[in-house]
Amino acid sequence: MPDRTISKSVIKRLPVYLRILDQLIQRKVDLISSKELSNESGFTAEQIRKDLAHFGAFGTRGAGYNTTFLREKILKIIGLDKKTDVVVFGAGHLGTALTRYNTSKNPYVNVVAVFDIDQELIGTRIAETEVMPLDSASALIKKKRVKVALLAVPVVVAQEVASLAVDSGINAILNFAPAKLTVPEGVHVHDADLTIELQSLIYYSSAESERLKRLQHELQEARSRKTLTLD
Repeated sequence: MPDRTISKSVIKRLPVYLRILDQLIQRKVDLISSKELSNESGFTAEQIRKDLAHFGAFGTRGAGYNTTFLREKILKIIGLDKKTDVVVFGAGHLGTALTRYNTSKNPYVNVVAVFDIDQELIGTRIAETEVMPLDSASALIKKKRVKVALLAVPVVVAQEVASLAVDSGINAILNFAPAKLTVPEGVHVHDADLTIELQSLIYYSSAESERLKRLQHELQEARSRKTLTLD
């Protein structure tokens, strides 16, 4: 496993490499160079070589990487060589979508339970996973020794639910609530704010140069008005 000196950015790139390798193996590609991995991932060949070198020598100079071998090594590095149990907090639209996707499309995780407080949802199933009452979460997490949680709850209860999860033994949270969570040292939180991602994307969807020119013009006018006022 990686030591503490390896940056989070390296760890975040490993699943990208894994996804590419999965696709290459499906296409029956046996060998790939760092340059070809660069074309597939968008990262530089040098960056890829440096990332992988943190964990060992996986390639052959002049030949590249064996896709199956490298995939197996990355699976072990991340901890995906066996299925990881996860729980989902929130059985609303987002929680349902996350549960369905990870049950049917993600071969590396096993969703053991979904928790909610809505009495109409409790007892129902999402892709064969039972929706359970929130007050049963702690006992199940401890019994199953679950370490990973997906948080898809309203912002007003996000911290409360996160604290419950951590107190129950969760040490890794993927947070979809637009809230900054406070967790103890040693607990890792990745924020996935879909609203911010969409708003950032919208920036590129229209005439960027015209918008920036208009903003600069407005700032110039504001400075001119301020100068006149001071005079």
